[in-house]
Amino acid sequence: MPRPLNPLDQEDTSRWRRRKEARPAELIAAALDLFVEKGFAATRLDEVAARAGVSKGTVYLYFASKEDLFKAAVREGVIPRIALAEQQIEDDTSSAADILGKILSDASELNGDTQLGGLLKLLVAEARNFPDLARFYHEEVISRSTVLFTALLKRGIERGEFRQFDVPAMVHIILAPFLLRAIWKHSLACCETNPVPEQTYVTEAVTLILNGLRVQDAQSAERNEESAKLKPKTKGKKDE
Repeated sequence: MPRPLNPLDQEDTSRWRRRKEARPAELIAAALDLFVEKGFAATRLDEVAARAGVSKGTVYLYFASKEDLFKAAVREGVIPRIALAEQQIEDDTSSAADILGKILSDASELNGDTQLGGLLKLLVAEARNFPDLARFYHEEVISRSTVLFTALLKRGIERGEFRQFDVPAMVHIILAPFLLRAIWKHSLACCETNPVPEQTYVTEAVTLILNGLRVQDAQSAERNEESAKLKPKTKGKKDE
């Protein structure tokens, strides 16, 4: 006669299943912490296992290599944010400026409470030693983000919200302060005695960018033109 199921056994089995399903995320989180703390080259899989509270063999049940863990961290943490931004761009009812400000503010959360911003600093430091990882990040994150911002800026110009400018150059200019912020937080920020709050930095950066992109009214354009006339001209060789 079959033994009656013990409720405690069922609870243990259910807990074990939940634990097993959570392991990939736990391993990714442990790897991300170590990548940011020690760098990619210096991180060992047995350290990842210890940080996650599992054996080294368990790591290989889910990830074939350290490179796979890095890619999983990017796919799980960064790519969904890009996908969300792409969905926001599909909204034709909002202005390009409003969408751009929202996307930049949301993206800055990577520098907030998560370690994801540290991946960029890691890549800057170790890209030449791990070109495959650098290529992966560029294709999955940088290139995809570039397409996203290019489309949004062109829309703003076409609708008369933004002035005329070189779009590829402007994409780099817009991304630069946020990429630098991510690198700064995981490098020289440890030396700061009076750090700028993240939200303050984001608010000021977004305001500066949007003010630079928007079409100026007639009075502003006239003031800028007058200011340009008042600037001293640099003497050339012929003037000398």
